[in-house]
Amino acid sequence: MNLLRAILLNLLMITALFSSDFEQDVIKLIDADNFNTKQTVIKELAAMYQVDPRLSLMLSKMLEGALYMTEGKTLVYAQVQDKPEQGIKALLNNEIVQIPVHQLVKVTINNKLRNIIKSSLVTLNLSSKDKYVRLASAKEMMETIEESNVALVKSALEKENDKDVNKLLNENLLILKAKFASGEEQLQAVNALSDSLSVKALQILNELQNTQDKKLNTAVISSIKSIEMSRKMYSFVETAFFGVSLGSVLLLAAIGLAITFGVMKIINMAHGELMMLGAYATYSIQQLFPQWIEYSVLLAIPVAFLVSALVGMLIERCVLQYLYGRPLEALLATFGISLILQQIVRSIYSPLNQEVKTPQWMSGALEINGALSLTYNRLYIVVFALMVFTFVVLILKKTSLGLKVRAVSQNRAIARAMGIKTHWVDAITFGIGSGIAGVAGVALSQLTNVGPNLGQAYIVDSFMVVVFGGVGNLWGTLIAALTLGEINKFIEPLAGAVLAKVIILVFIILFIQKRPRGLFPQKGRDAED
Repeated sequence: MNLLRAILLNLLMITALFSSDFEQDVIKLIDADNFNTKQTVIKELAAMYQVDPRLSLMLSKMLEGALYMTEGKTLVYAQVQDKPEQGIKALLNNEIVQIPVHQLVKVTINNKLRNIIKSSLVTLNLSSKDKYVRLASAKEMMETIEESNVALVKSALEKENDKDVNKLLNENLLILKAKFASGEEQLQAVNALSDSLSVKALQILNELQNTQDKKLNTAVISSIKSIEMSRKMYSFVETAFFGVSLGSVLLLAAIGLAITFGVMKIINMAHGELMMLGAYATYSIQQLFPQWIEYSVLLAIPVAFLVSALVGMLIERCVLQYLYGRPLEALLATFGISLILQQIVRSIYSPLNQEVKTPQWMSGALEINGALSLTYNRLYIVVFALMVFTFVVLILKKTSLGLKVRAVSQNRAIARAMGIKTHWVDAITFGIGSGIAGVAGVALSQLTNVGPNLGQAYIVDSFMVVVFGGVGNLWGTLIAALTLGEINKFIEPLAGAVLAKVIILVFIILFIQKRPRGLFPQKGRDAED
């Protein structure tokens, strides 16, 4: 037991000490003979240090099992450290000092005391100066509906000035009244909850159904219907957002393919592997510069573009330039290249999936209300996809290179006759398309694990987007990607992920029977062929 304790403690690093004035009062809690006495002392401390952040910190560490006391009755708290061999260290008078394991005693609690600490923390955090601490405390209180919270919420409302915290506290109070009040007060609370969107409000109202009071039961049923209708509406909005998010990923995956397919008439089966290279570029940057995790995604964008673009140009110069006008041979060649790239990655990184860490600024979600939240990583990807699309459109419409690319895509023979070096345009175009695929891989690394087969999951979808939108038409690619993303997300809950893809495939097959050249067919003599 002592050995186990020593091992566990050696995984901890002491990071702070409490001031001596505060310690003297807290030591009463530590020295208490039994847990009942500790309960009384905690309540006394909560009353004495109601707005003192040190008490919240101390109780939180006690709850985590990370509060310790030295033989000299000095309180310290700990957290897991990265290098256990450093041993136990404490911050004392702004200096890190070594503390032998046998001189530390862990402050223990039982389940009853744990519940009291949680309740005390909610109370203390509602008095915090930090708005977000108060907001988190109000949300936590909503999860534990207790009658004793009524007075606490009323007291907090009297002092609260922030509208967001006020709104949440008022909703808390309505839920508490609906649960524990009676008569007219309960009826008013039930009616007022019809505007709520929280799951907890719906849960409490469902518990009140079939009550003997007919008037109350009618109000409960009406409020439940109102909440469910509102939640369905926001659920529709959330599904639409997920559709836009999926469409953005498909756009990033397909936009490079649309360029190369439109100009060179090459079916590039290695396009997915170029996306994979972009994802592995992100992973490699995080491994090489672990201290720059917050900036790794931004750093990976130019690196992934260059890596995939260079590999793409190498493929075009070494293989594809000899296969123009022979689409079947080009398809087989790029399929072989995709297998080679997969094996190279397996040899370098291993065949196992690798996890790419999400930066803090891309983590979490934007909470619109209790029924709708939008994840930041998907929001950023939507914005990023539109930026990449705009960038590509500007290159094709406003630059000399873009003019040459459009000329070659519309009529290669005439473009060559007018002095345009079509082989140079082919190489640059394939490089740009491949680079954009690499950038798509950076985005995908934030949504899924990175592995050698990453690109295989998107290559078919990319071709469907290009065919549906119209070969070589960027605006068609945008509309097709968003359309297919929305269709997929709305069908998926009803039919399942696999059947949804089958339905979309059948839809596209039927569509191209009527419009073989897609939504927005390319213009030019080559397009007519």
